[in-house]
Amino acid sequence: MNWKESFIKYAKQQAPAEACGLLAIIKGKETFWPCKNLAEGKFEFFLLDPDDWAECEDTGEVIGVIHSHPVGAATPSDTDKAACEHLGFPYYIYSIEHNHWECFEPTGWKAPTLIGRKFIWGKYDCWSIVTDWLKENKNINIKYWSRPKRIKDFINNPEFEFALPKLNFKKQETNKNIEVGDVLLFQSITGNLDHVALYIGDNMILNHNIKALSCREPFDLRYQQALRGVYRYET
Repeated sequence: MNWKESFIKYAKQQAPAEACGLLAIIKGKETFWPCKNLAEGKFEFFLLDPDDWAECEDTGEVIGVIHSHPVGAATPSDTDKAACEHLGFPYYIYSIEHNHWECFEPTGWKAPTLIGRKFIWGKYDCWSIVTDWLKENKNINIKYWSRPKRIKDFINNPEFEFALPKLNFKKQETNKNIEVGDVLLFQSITGNLDHVALYIGDNMILNHNIKALSCREPFDLRYQQALRGVYRYET
């Protein structure tokens, strides 16, 4: 049984949820390595378990990412393209409904807009919406900040308070007189300071919450009460 046959069998077992895993060279052979799908909406997208990925890396060499589309074509979605760019590996998609494969590789693709992006930790999240806006609107390139592979590790030990000053963001003395382009640091429902958004004027913020699409939102009382710091970029 080759790796495609192994994955097809696994994908049908996982349906109607999306199945996912890695293509790796193990003992000189291309091998399918199954990974748990940690996504909340397993029927619409997937999130590879980083522990399964690490185990695969300890066993062989990862050369690709594999997942299924239980319903519909194997055509890559914008989320697939974004994740492919982020991970830097070829993507193999198998359509169970049509018994068809698609393969694509990183090409430098980027989302056409900051609005409506699906949440991908480390690629499209609350911090990347900030840095992408600053690049597009202020021509400011924020130094790359390496964060934990797993979002739960970051939530348990958020680093925004320490990282923002190191990235040339100065905390303002008060939370008043907020300006366009300011980074707003919030205390989330976890009780930790693990979420940021960007103020874009007219009492609006550019925001990307977990399990939601990136969007513009009113800077309403809910966010005002959760605000714990205003940070302004300084050269």
